[in-house]
Amino acid sequence: MPKHPFPPLYDKNSKILILGSFPSVRSREQMFFYGHPQNRFWKVMAAVLDEKVPVTIDEKRRMLLSNNIALWDVIASCDITGSSDSSIKNVIANDFTEILQNADIKQIFVNGKTAEKYYIKYVCDKIGRDSICLPSTSPANAAWSVEKLVTAWDVVKEYLN
Repeated sequence: MPKHPFPPLYDKNSKILILGSFPSVRSREQMFFYGHPQNRFWKVMAAVLDEKVPVTIDEKRRMLLSNNIALWDVIASCDITGSSDSSIKNVIANDFTEILQNADIKQIFVNGKTAEKYYIKYVCDKIGRDSICLPSTSPANAAWSVEKLVTAWDVVKEYLN
């Protein structure tokens, strides 16, 4: 059963928290979020924030933290085949206490329906915070172009002021 191999990204200035479901194989290898080159997360966030698309992990970390964005995943450990969200079983959710006690999180967003499903099932009632579901940036969500994703994800800016 793979365990989430890296810590959340946040600091005391974080105002929004974006949650994925569980890191892909590539992300687990890189020890950082959205590591698969086909995932559109970094392109979408750069467009929403009017920034250059970050390439290195340091650039990615800096872009999010400088814009008061925290990043983590709903799931701490699970049984999963490869990176397939549909294969997820035996979920244990992450504990969000540390982030919520150390940052003034105004809104929680989930990246896609899988993250939303597990957030509602394991986290929402425990922490008493609803989330806003945004369309998944995964390449599996092929119906959504980068342009459509950017339009949908633009809502995050409302919570950053």
